[in-house]
Amino acid sequence: MHRIKRKPAPLTATHSVENQSPPLGGNAFEEDPLLMQYASGGSNVALTEWQQIGAYVRAPEAVDLARLANTEPPKLKTHDRQGRRIDRVDFHPAYHALMRRSTGWGLSGSVWESRSRDESPGHVRRAVTFYMVAGLETGHLCPMTMTNASVAALTTSSQLAREWVPRIASRKYDSSHKPPVEKAGLTVGMGMTEKQGGTDVNANTTRAEAEGKGIYRLTGHKWFMSAPMSDAFLVLAQAKTGLTCFLLPRVLPDGASNGIQFLRLKDKLGNRSNASSEAEFHGSVAQAVGEEGEGVRTILEMVTLTRLDCAVASAGLMRGSLSEAVHHVRHRSAFGEKLIDKPLMTRVLADMAVDTAAATALSMRLAQAFDRARTDDFEAAYARAMTPVVKYWVCKAAPAMIGEAMECLGGNGYTEDFVLARHYREAPVNSIWEGSGNVMALDLLRVFRRSPETYERVIEHVTDQLGRRAAGTRDVLNAAFDLLRKDEGAARIVIEQLALAAAAAELYHIGAGRLADAFSETRLGGAWRMSYGMLDARFDASQLLDALYPGDN
Repeated sequence: MHRIKRKPAPLTATHSVENQSPPLGGNAFEEDPLLMQYASGGSNVALTEWQQIGAYVRAPEAVDLARLANTEPPKLKTHDRQGRRIDRVDFHPAYHALMRRSTGWGLSGSVWESRSRDESPGHVRRAVTFYMVAGLETGHLCPMTMTNASVAALTTSSQLAREWVPRIASRKYDSSHKPPVEKAGLTVGMGMTEKQGGTDVNANTTRAEAEGKGIYRLTGHKWFMSAPMSDAFLVLAQAKTGLTCFLLPRVLPDGASNGIQFLRLKDKLGNRSNASSEAEFHGSVAQAVGEEGEGVRTILEMVTLTRLDCAVASAGLMRGSLSEAVHHVRHRSAFGEKLIDKPLMTRVLADMAVDTAAATALSMRLAQAFDRARTDDFEAAYARAMTPVVKYWVCKAAPAMIGEAMECLGGNGYTEDFVLARHYREAPVNSIWEGSGNVMALDLLRVFRRSPETYERVIEHVTDQLGRRAAGTRDVLNAAFDLLRKDEGAARIVIEQLALAAAAAELYHIGAGRLADAFSETRLGGAWRMSYGMLDARFDASQLLDALYPGDN
């Protein structure tokens, strides 16, 4: 028999790629009308920089750096090859590249720069950048946050501020293993919690023994110490007169290790590019920050700023995730039509966009309050009262919304090849870090008990901005606070109602029109909703989407 020769099938015969959305491109700044509105008061220098950042965070190079920083996570090396203790953490070069960019953009300390650089308000300017970078990669923003916020604590000690702040605000990134005095740029981490106490830092057992002239020796254990390769850490320890805040350098002036031993790196759900460690102090040299025994008060100066960053980063994650989802459905077809033309899909996306816009507005409004607080008594009160409220709601909203965005991509969204899987893993940390939901609710309760008139002023401000829509909301808020006077367990009801009212008020204040109507009519006093897509036909879902996500990439 003659052997029949079969012609081999083309290699691509069963592998044509069709109906897949292209990578998201464009400019994250220029394509975000709401963000551009908050940035409109910026200087020409700032606007130019934001346009450059917006282009960069969507560039293939940046997307690949973000991927590598998370697929090649940091590794702890406790000893060198000769067996000497070194306690180093190795990072992939992609992580250092992200750190270098973000430091250069001022995320590690630009709010402490002289305003002679330009006239842009410090917190808003930094928040706009932070928001865009969060949509790219948020793990490396953890050390950015801590370094920037550390200055608020360091300024309670004039000598430490003179030594450290200029190099923190230098916009120079130096990952080398050197004494701080030899470096042009510095990063600062945190070591607050211990395994027996967690948020209850008064249960800390780390001891601080005074050696004179403001120098102490610390001995103890920290359950979480973030960014272990920082040049120094703000830590809490028990001194003679009580819990005290200390600045603890990682490397001593002679180049020797400062008695810090890293036991392990935490195996976290997300935030994988950033190392979080468990550590011990063995007679580590530290300097007191603020007054001895006033550690909690001192560290709260720092914590307030980190909470702002948690909210801004969560809003940025929401925006980045929804941008991916909208882009996908504009290119993906199903059942003979583009997904974007399906009424159910459009309403789901528009409903998600309403929350994302509210999260952006609340976060940027809080950043404005931080900028105005020094010269405006009400803005100082707003910042004090609303920081826990904004952090609570925005950080709680992010995981559910990002999960819905993943669903828009179907199975693709659930794979690590697409960015939404990383965003989804990243989202919960902002709600947990620097005060979980209950801690934020208790913080509201603490401020309310000490100064109830502060929230009375905030409610008046919010209802003024709501205008004719305020009557029912004012009644709900007043009833909620009345309940809080006798029932501590009602704090979550109060904090969420206030967040929703403040978000609606800010959307009306900036002239968001039908978007503000959609938010207030579905979130304020509406029926309980378990999922997105509940906008009814009164609201033009396509119009809302096109207004917030213009054009096509």
